[in-house]
Amino acid sequence: MATQKITRALISVFYKDNLEPIVHALGKQGVEFVSTGGTQEFIEKLGYAVTPVEDLTGYPSIFGGRVKTLHPAIFGGILYRREDAGDLKQAKEFNIAPIDLVIVDLYPFEETVAKGGSEEDIIEKIDIGGISLIRGAAKNFNDVLIVASRNQYSELLALLQAKNCASDLADRKKFAAMAFDVTSHYDSAIFNYFNNEFQLPSYKKSYQQGRVLRYGENPHQKGTYYGDLDGLFEQLNGKELSYNNLVDVDAAVNLVKEFESETAFVIIKHTNACGVATGTSVKDAYLKAFQADTISAFGGVLATNKTIDIAAAEEINKLFFEILIAPAYTDDALALLRSKKNRMILLQKKQLTETKQSKTILNGVIEQDLDLKTDVQADLKVVTKVPPTTAEVNALLFASKICKHTKSNTIILAVDGQLLASGVGQTSRVDALKQAIEKAGAFGFNLKGAVMASDAFFPFPDCVEIADQHGIHAVIQPGGSVKDQDSIDYCDGHGMAMVFTGTRHFKH
Repeated sequence: MATQKITRALISVFYKDNLEPIVHALGKQGVEFVSTGGTQEFIEKLGYAVTPVEDLTGYPSIFGGRVKTLHPAIFGGILYRREDAGDLKQAKEFNIAPIDLVIVDLYPFEETVAKGGSEEDIIEKIDIGGISLIRGAAKNFNDVLIVASRNQYSELLALLQAKNCASDLADRKKFAAMAFDVTSHYDSAIFNYFNNEFQLPSYKKSYQQGRVLRYGENPHQKGTYYGDLDGLFEQLNGKELSYNNLVDVDAAVNLVKEFESETAFVIIKHTNACGVATGTSVKDAYLKAFQADTISAFGGVLATNKTIDIAAAEEINKLFFEILIAPAYTDDALALLRSKKNRMILLQKKQLTETKQSKTILNGVIEQDLDLKTDVQADLKVVTKVPPTTAEVNALLFASKICKHTKSNTIILAVDGQLLASGVGQTSRVDALKQAIEKAGAFGFNLKGAVMASDAFFPFPDCVEIADQHGIHAVIQPGGSVKDQDSIDYCDGHGMAMVFTGTRHFKH
């Protein structure tokens, strides 16, 4: 049936927010209401008669409310096909009246889990009747309009008002699609809750929010972001974020998160850091970070973990950059930074909380735990005769944090609180070191007294030898090579300090 007039509506919802105007829109058109429990009381208080579900089923709500609507009088009214002669005959035979509109939401399962509810509370929030009603009505979209979430109320109300309490087939099919989005997401959440215990080899992720991006990694590729970006950031200025912007923003906020107890500033280019520093102020940290690579910083993604004030903004404003991220901005700083209309300025509202990472490969998906291990002083095992000084330990831990967020193979050269140079994404660790040394020289850094960090072990002593030749006398690395002793022996023979962390930080 192309156009279906609504004559009878089943409404049974957990959340009553914004339901009132819908009830009025239906009631004024003489629509009959079928409901139960709190929703029935809600509709009756608005002045409309309601047929209780119990009157249709002949059963009260039983088993603590677990069974209310599971009955042919309800599901038959939803599922029978209005143009099928056999269905019409049976509906008449069993006195089953049609239900043209179903408004149902689901018990708050995810919210109960998120609040740390007991297992008993969580299990009771697994909806049975509601999800069955949604699936039944969505399956029979030819005849029935299904609304499965309060997030769809505004769209429903607009439809009722525009079409005088009727719906077209295209309307019903769209709402059916949205309904199956709700049910599939709900089932995925339930499965993942149970699978935390059993770890069945099945992958289910569901995001109900998304935005189409201008394009993907390149202009000929389509791109979409799925997730609640507005929950993480408030965009204060600039154009819409692109695919590449989002990838770099992710890299920036993950790196700056490593320095929670300090004032830090990071500059990212193609997911790798070209500047990282801590300082006495945001301005101080920014200037030190910028010093590491004044060329790559152009068009970069900038992030800090402290409020950007006017002193910092005046320096940052001198640079052409794509994105700036901070937890807060002073009014005068924001006014200055907004002077360029295309600059994307983000206010970070909360930290990232994801603990898993996945990517598509080989017609499938691989998933792993995020690398949430940050090397700390207690992890360090001194393997050389000469231990690192206190200043060197601080610098080594600083460099290790950057190393963890840089593409392998990587070498980081740093002093305490400042990245000097990095070698990133090289097929050889020696090449990564040579790249870092050359880059440090290009920007005027003397490496005497600097430290070196590596994301993985040294299979040969060549890296520590090259580092020694350039005045680097303290090294941090995971260890674990069958030839570790060769690197240790070289360090011992040349007065170098080296520590093992026991943790590799590959990043591909």
